[in-house]
Amino acid sequence: MARIRTIKPEAFVSESLAGVSLTAERTFLGLLTQADDQGRHRDHAAIIAGQLWVLRPDHGPEEVEKDLAQLADAELICRYKGPGDKNYLHVVTWHQHQKINRPSKSRLPACPRHEAPAGVMPSAAGVGITEPSLPPHGALREDARGRRAPAVNPGTGNEVAGQDGFTESSMRAHGGLPEPSVKPHRPDLGPRTVDLGSTPSGGASAPAPDTVSAKQLLAEYIAACNHRPPDAFLNHLGGQLRKLLDEGITPTHLRAALERHRAKGLSPSVLPSLVHEVMNATSPATSAAHRAWTNPTDIVAAYGDEL
Repeated sequence: MARIRTIKPEAFVSESLAGVSLTAERTFLGLLTQADDQGRHRDHAAIIAGQLWVLRPDHGPEEVEKDLAQLADAELICRYKGPGDKNYLHVVTWHQHQKINRPSKSRLPACPRHEAPAGVMPSAAGVGITEPSLPPHGALREDARGRRAPAVNPGTGNEVAGQDGFTESSMRAHGGLPEPSVKPHRPDLGPRTVDLGSTPSGGASAPAPDTVSAKQLLAEYIAACNHRPPDAFLNHLGGQLRKLLDEGITPTHLRAALERHRAKGLSPSVLPSLVHEVMNATSPATSAAHRAWTNPTDIVAAYGDEL
């Protein structure tokens, strides 16, 4: 059921909203009226199209999906998975702009990235591919392993700014003497850029995983083109990249498929087929090599008494 919400005058001079299309901006403003009192909603393009675009049949679920992809790239909404592998979204800045009198408890699951309980590190599992934004200065705390993460208000689940977010000192007492939280550099453990809060397995630093977002892959694709493709084309291609990354396809295979896709000038919908072609193409080296026939040097040993 739709609610009465607040739209501030600053919304019309927002740089974030100005970076998306007019239809995406209208979808965002419509989501403000449809989201629950915690700013959450089902991430289902057909449902949202029926709620916001019912009298505009030319703007159906496919167009709404493009709107949602733009809003996620602009970090206006966050898309994540909940129980039963269902998709949900929430307005990232909801609690900054919506003041709800006696808000109702949400029936939808909380975002594991922005609404993690106090003391629990936000997990990337189940969250969309939108890159995380940096927290305000001072809104950091250290976890048990020495890494820093956004401080969370235990009462509301929101991130808080200020020095209150620190839960322990960076200096620890050891035998009456302060010990720095950063250990001395050891050449046998690799470069200083390794996370010193974790213990490398096997006595050596493990290489960092190749984590690439759909936005980065799309930027590489655009840079390789002679002319920037249309926005509708890029939005469709970005949606395909997000789905493939969610399936666990490696960036190496995606880059190879994107190179073939760009060279051939194909539709974004054929990108999964190109990924399949890259991943499962048979190498010529694996086929049996042809050997030309040669007469045996020892005829008696080769044919015996048959001649």
